[in-house]
Amino acid sequence: MSQVTTATPPVSPQKGWQQRIRESRLGTVLVLAVTAAIVMVGAYLVQRPSTAATTTAGGTTATNVVAGKGPAPKIGSPAQDFTATTVDGKQVSLSSYKGQSVWLTFGASWCAACVAEAPDIQAASEKFKTKGVVVLGIFINEDSATVKDYADRVGLTFPKVADPDSQIASEYRVYGIPAHFFIDKTGVLRATKTGGLSTEQMDAALKEATR
Repeated sequence: MSQVTTATPPVSPQKGWQQRIRESRLGTVLVLAVTAAIVMVGAYLVQRPSTAATTTAGGTTATNVVAGKGPAPKIGSPAQDFTATTVDGKQVSLSSYKGQSVWLTFGASWCAACVAEAPDIQAASEKFKTKGVVVLGIFINEDSATVKDYADRVGLTFPKVADPDSQIASEYRVYGIPAHFFIDKTGVLRATKTGGLSTEQMDAALKEATR
């Protein structure tokens, strides 16, 4: 008698959890939801206001500032004019200081490097005041009340402007603070520096701007 052998149907491998999720309606919804969440988070990180900061090895605090519409600052060319209101309620403009050398310094009370050099900036402002130097402090991503409170606590007497939306910083292409711009009596930019300055560097830059 001949023996009849029947073929045994192949056993399908057990589906993994990833495949089961992909093939289920609920899994499809979950995948779409996760993808949408990732896209939304990415869009927020790109478009959010520049309030976050990271400190570089040189002590400079990097800021996410979008470039302004005007020309970028160029040494040997007139500095970008602007009008603003100080934390004491006085209107100032860069052009109103013509005839005086201006030290335009960008910083913030949340910037460790800026706080560290603030006493030296104050001392330099007093030292060079008799030589016609005006120090104008621009505080990025802070309101006037915050800047005034900080300045009163640490004893900063030079004019201070709050730049909560970084509008002035954007015109000056400030991508890291502290940042310093030294402008001569004719309104021409003579030197720039990003990062903290020593007292010797402050003196040298101010002497150059007052020639």
